[in-house]
Amino acid sequence: MNRVWTKASAILLVVVSLMFNGMYAFAASATSTYIVTFQQATLVSNDHVGNEWAIAAQVAGQSISEGNSVKVKVTSNGSIKLYAYAEEQDKIPDEGETTKNVKVSSVSAKGSTVKLKVTVTENRGRYSGHQAVWEFTYKIKKQ
Repeated sequence: MNRVWTKASAILLVVVSLMFNGMYAFAASATSTYIVTFQQATLVSNDHVGNEWAIAAQVAGQSISEGNSVKVKVTSNGSIKLYAYAEEQDKIPDEGETTKNVKVSSVSAKGSTVKLKVTVTENRGRYSGHQAVWEFTYKIKKQ
């Protein structure tokens, strides 16, 4: 009889524990809105890669233009994915891209600036192997 009560007590303890942990996890992962602005893309250096460029940026999978913002809803333990792409446009384009996941817990109360560097390497011709570097600047602020 004591074994039955011991097992029943253990099962009840586990169930109650899981319920409370589940509620805590639900409460701890409240959703907040962040405003992410793609401030600018700047060609930092260009060692004979080219002069005609195309750039693209994304925030949480949404395309965004320079100077524009998007709102992103994220849980308190989540992150925001930033993406940057640069392409030197010629017959055989040279391209580079990078991504970064920014944990929202690292965003300061005043907002945070995040910079991504994109390196584009010349793939043909006498300047093959030379590189250009772009810097993409994003501003993240909790709404």
